[in-house]
Amino acid sequence: MSKSGEAAMAALRSFPVSRLQAWLLGLLALLIGLVLTAWISHVEWGRQHTERERALNVAARDVEIALRGELASCELLLRSMQSVYLASRDVSDSEFQAAFEGLRALRHLPSLQALSLAKKVERPDGMHYIVSVVEPLHVSNAHLIGFDINNQPNSLRAIELSQDLNEAVMSAPLRLKQAPESASEVSGIVMRLPAFTPGPVPTTVAQRRARALGSLGASFMIRRLVEDALRGDAGDDMAIAIFDVTNGSRIQLYSNQSKASLPSKNLIHREISFGQRTWRMELVDLRPTPVWSSWAQVLLFGTLSSVLFGALVWSMVGTRGRAIALAHVMSERFRTSEQRFRSLNELLPTLVMLYDGATGMITYANQAARRRMGIPAEGVELSAVAPHSVLGQLRDAVPGQSVAFQEQLKAADGHDFWASIVASEIELEGRNKWLMVASDVSEQRRLTERLSYQASHDALTGLPNRQEFEARLRRALATNRSERMALLFIDLDQFKLINDTSGHIAGDQLLVQLAMAMREQLREEDVLARLGGDEFGVLLQDVVDREAAMMVAERLRLAIDGYVFVWDRRSYISSASIGGTMIEGRGESLKELLAQVDTACYTAKDAGRNRVYFYSDDDVATLRHRGEMDWVNRIRSALDESRMVLAYQEFMQLTGHANKPAPCVELLLRLMDEEGRLVMPGAFLPAAERYGLMPRIDRWVIDTALANFDQLHPAGSGLALCSINLSASTLDEEGFTAFVLDAFDRHAVDPRRVMFEITETTAVRDLVQVSRLVAELRTIGCRIALDDFGAGMSSFGYLKTLGIDTIKIDGAFVLDIERDAVSLSIVRAITEIGHEHGLEVIAEWVANEEQVHVLSSLGVDYGQGFGIHVPELTLFQR
Repeated sequence: MSKSGEAAMAALRSFPVSRLQAWLLGLLALLIGLVLTAWISHVEWGRQHTERERALNVAARDVEIALRGELASCELLLRSMQSVYLASRDVSDSEFQAAFEGLRALRHLPSLQALSLAKKVERPDGMHYIVSVVEPLHVSNAHLIGFDINNQPNSLRAIELSQDLNEAVMSAPLRLKQAPESASEVSGIVMRLPAFTPGPVPTTVAQRRARALGSLGASFMIRRLVEDALRGDAGDDMAIAIFDVTNGSRIQLYSNQSKASLPSKNLIHREISFGQRTWRMELVDLRPTPVWSSWAQVLLFGTLSSVLFGALVWSMVGTRGRAIALAHVMSERFRTSEQRFRSLNELLPTLVMLYDGATGMITYANQAARRRMGIPAEGVELSAVAPHSVLGQLRDAVPGQSVAFQEQLKAADGHDFWASIVASEIELEGRNKWLMVASDVSEQRRLTERLSYQASHDALTGLPNRQEFEARLRRALATNRSERMALLFIDLDQFKLINDTSGHIAGDQLLVQLAMAMREQLREEDVLARLGGDEFGVLLQDVVDREAAMMVAERLRLAIDGYVFVWDRRSYISSASIGGTMIEGRGESLKELLAQVDTACYTAKDAGRNRVYFYSDDDVATLRHRGEMDWVNRIRSALDESRMVLAYQEFMQLTGHANKPAPCVELLLRLMDEEGRLVMPGAFLPAAERYGLMPRIDRWVIDTALANFDQLHPAGSGLALCSINLSASTLDEEGFTAFVLDAFDRHAVDPRRVMFEITETTAVRDLVQVSRLVAELRTIGCRIALDDFGAGMSSFGYLKTLGIDTIKIDGAFVLDIERDAVSLSIVRAITEIGHEHGLEVIAEWVANEEQVHVLSSLGVDYGQGFGIHVPELTLFQR
């Protein structure tokens, strides 16, 4: 009974009243009771409505967190595959499959339909993205191979945006090719992330576009994705619908109800922004409001109590017992409402805990938290199951904002596990408490750590790879300014011989054994890494002086030199050339140090291999190699920045030219330096030949010349013949002939208008290989010239078998032909022998009219030199 009722009854007992007064007091008591009942009923209705809305909000938050976690797992899968491409020079289909199976994506993401790579392919109408590899490769996915993503504008827009941002981008909803015929037109989504060439993660849009080799795509069925996230949380008593509302649209993605839209009454919504898309999640509590709800009961019983109270005031009997009974019924209704809220949390699969910061106690834990963490029903201190850093996160949180972080929690079995925790401050029973929702992410972290190790270590030897070695060296340079260190570069001598004679398995085994042998010669703090192929790097920490570093390098050389490798009853003795440099805290950059040891190693190889050589700024050999290394970098930059230039020099027909013949030219290479000045080939081609850049240069010349063939010379399509030089290393390269054939097909150039020049020394060095290449090129119609003929004076014997069309007399014999009788005799003999074999003869280095007259009298077919034509830039590059 209320205090006002007790006061009224006390007043009735204190003095006698008349019948009318009793009725008036009874009516007054009834009015007071009705007013009080109406107020309590209103309060109970508001509390019931608030509790129901709060429970729905908690459920909406939990569903939102679960759905975000599922999308984050999808992004983690793509990030993991992106790291594989950043760490590997060439990811084959089998490596792609192995990485996919190692991630166990189908186990963690059952909604995943396909994980694919769409490579960039440039076509006449623009850039296309063609699917080149897909996993899992079963019947429903096999048709994706070769699919052009440009046919799906939604996916294409996602590819372009993800490439520029280096962020996961989801496409607009679309119908997946794997979807059954009964599926809707918006049955799936594709999440996109770019795949870059190996190296550090690009930081600018220009770098990303330049290094993008394609796009990684993960396609998912939307309904399965949402159901996996909910895991049965949404039953028949709760309606959930999800819409894509990006850019003002409203596309339904999921609904567990047959109706197209949810009722607006009691609707709760959340917006999820992920991958440049915005999803709207709407939840409605479908449980009907009981007719006999607590507030109605309060109203009914309050009214009845008021009537009884008025009657009892009038009759002065038994009001106290009725008031106590009514209070008991009301308290039971309050307890029932609270139990309903707790039951909802008990069903969630995630860990839900309620933490009271004032007492330091976990006052509530749902069933999942109690089982996983062993929390008793009466509660436990948060510090007993979580590290102090969790308390710090909650203490430092901004008031009114949720905080999300990852920490290790203690499990009931004694093993810690990593959890992703989202904590929100709420007011409950007049006190501020923290509602914490945690999800187990231990498996994802282990997967990330394993991928990180694989990305930073060599799979064969278990040593750090080049990327990790350079990272450690960079850290050492940044932190150890006063400590003397040394850097070593180890290159195994003649390692290719073992691979060629016993196979790559034998070579791999040798690398493993040599890595163990070298590791035994080093201290624990020293770093040994495999930089690639047969190259190793060593970082020596805390070195006393240069002599001490050279002693360590010599021990490593002796360990390799003295190692006898036995394979398939064959014995091999290995050796290594080692280059070194001292790191003395003078602000050396990583690039400079790597260039120094590379130069030192090449110097050791030039000195006879199987030796140690340390870099010195004033050493003549070092300076020469360093200059060549500078040219290597400049050549690569020129190729990357399109600063290579083509020039042409015309031939002149010396015999039988009554009518002016169509022009014939030889293409000459020039390099445009950083200041826009032309550099002659004699300055940079020796370095290119020494460091293996000629195949790339030759391919560039061929592709560029054929692509602009009718714009090389002012004669345009009237150009009769274009001669292109080939280097020795290009002739040894596998796939060169296929490249040439493909270039002719792509640019639609008649091969009979092209002549390739091969030097005499190259032909003599590997006659079988050159003969095979000459035969293949002549089969399609190309002409072949033997350049610098006569330099060795041993070529006459193989002219007939080599299968060439033209010989070019070495310019040294033409230089003074008008004055030197020996040169005249040699040129006459070469010309006569060439004509006897049915070959055309071209004389190089023709400098004046007198030489033209002499060569013409000897029957030389063509002349070439500055006395005939000064080289000019090709027409399309002027």
